[in-house]
Amino acid sequence: MIVYLHGFRSSPESFKARKMAEFLQQAGRSGEYLCPQLPASPSEAIALLGAILEQHRASDITLIGSSLGGYYATWLAEQYGCKAILLNPAVTPPSDLEKYVGITTNYHSDEVFEFKSEYVAQLHAFEVALITHPERYLLLAATGDEVLDWQQMTAHYPAARQIIIDGSDHGMADFVDYLDQIMLFCDAK
Repeated sequence: MIVYLHGFRSSPESFKARKMAEFLQQAGRSGEYLCPQLPASPSEAIALLGAILEQHRASDITLIGSSLGGYYATWLAEQYGCKAILLNPAVTPPSDLEKYVGITTNYHSDEVFEFKSEYVAQLHAFEVALITHPERYLLLAATGDEVLDWQQMTAHYPAARQIIIDGSDHGMADFVDYLDQIMLFCDAK
C-alpha cells in the first residue's frame, strides 16, 4: 500500500499525487494507492492517517510525503514502523506556517479554509528530532526548492538514503523522472 500525503494548501489533485496515481494505474497497481484529502488541522490529519495505517501491516505500507506531508510521514513512520519517501519535506513547519494563520485557499480548488493558530501548536506534537531507522527513509531534496531549504532537509535525515536533485523546484516539476527509483524503494523488502 502506498499512501501519498500532500502538502499544505494542496490536495490529491497536486501534480505529484496525480503523476503517482497515473504511474501506478499504468502498472496495473492502482488498487495499492491511496491519497486522502488531509484536513487543515494537523491533529485531525494524523488521526485520519493513523486510522488508515492501522488497517494494514507496517511492512506493507510506504508513505510518500510532500512538504508538510513529509513532516507527517516522518512522524507516522516513527510511530508505525513503515517506510517513508520524503519529497522536499518540511522540517520546521511550526515556524514556517505561522505566517499562514488566518483565512487561505487550497491551490487546486480555491476552496477557502481557516488555518488556526492552534494548528501551529498542534504541529509541535509531531516533531521528530532524530529518525531511529534511517534505512526506512528515502529523501528527495531539490536544491532549487524556493520554499524550503534543501540543506536543512539533508541535515535532518543524515543517514537516510538521499537523492539530491540539482535544481528543480518545490513542486518537483521533474518528479516523473524519479518514479522508477521511488517504486524500487517502495517494493524493496
